[in-house]
Amino acid sequence: MTTVGSGRYSYEVHESWATLPTGWTFGPVSAVATDSQDRVYAFQRKDPPVVVFDRDGNYLRSWGSSAITDPHGISIDHDIVYLTDRDDHVALKFTLDGKPLMVLGKRGQPSDTGAVKDIELPPRSAGPFNKPTEMVAAPSGDLYVSDGYRNSRVHRFSSEGSLLSSWGTPGKVEPGEFHLPHSLWVDKQGSVYVCDRENSRIQVFTAEGKFIAQWRDIHRPTDIYISPEEIAYVSEIRPSVSVLDKRGTVLARFDSPSGHGLWVDSRGDIYLASNSGRSLTKYVHKH
Repeated sequence: MTTVGSGRYSYEVHESWATLPTGWTFGPVSAVATDSQDRVYAFQRKDPPVVVFDRDGNYLRSWGSSAITDPHGISIDHDIVYLTDRDDHVALKFTLDGKPLMVLGKRGQPSDTGAVKDIELPPRSAGPFNKPTEMVAAPSGDLYVSDGYRNSRVHRFSSEGSLLSSWGTPGKVEPGEFHLPHSLWVDKQGSVYVCDRENSRIQVFTAEGKFIAQWRDIHRPTDIYISPEEIAYVSEIRPSVSVLDKRGTVLARFDSPSGHGLWVDSRGDIYLASNSGRSLTKYVHKH
């Protein structure tokens, strides 16, 4: 078994740990999350989009067929599932077994940023949404959405879905400028960490969007997870996985498949979703 990482952050690589039903194969796996029971939710770009496993990789169930046009981001908080449908320009809230609870945005109606192509820097920023990338719940109950492939904003909503504020402008250098905000996380203190992918940095803001800091020892970050112990895990198009402290100092870094999404379960095991490799790799923490 291959071991990666170093010191306290050493892992055994398990590439084929998840067992799909007979005849099934993964599509591009865009993102991954775990619930309070460490069940693993793979978010893939084919029907059914959500495939659920136990922590040993046994298939449990799947859901969401025909409900998601273009799966992108997934997060789970207090056993509520938050998804983004990139090409349909909506962010969605579901129960663990796939019952829809809320839709933010209007399906098929992008906001007017002037963008005509994914990833290119849009002429201007606009409201929700133009190809949103991820939605996460804050400890306050507010919802934050990174937006996205044709916008350069972060939007903050109330738990009921009312838009409270937005921040961010298209740009490459200054604080608060984004070029493809691809993922985000809100820590226990309410600070917001945004993967500013094409600018190869993570920007840190207050809950209200005031700039605090940026991490630059990162290459095209695709996803971020911050553990209860306040350790940050980041997937990058290096391709690698980096483990950092809350100041952005690298504690460990190891080569990986090109990861589009990442999550860490309650035992410290890392799950890496690969859309190019159509795979879900597990890194078992060596305690």
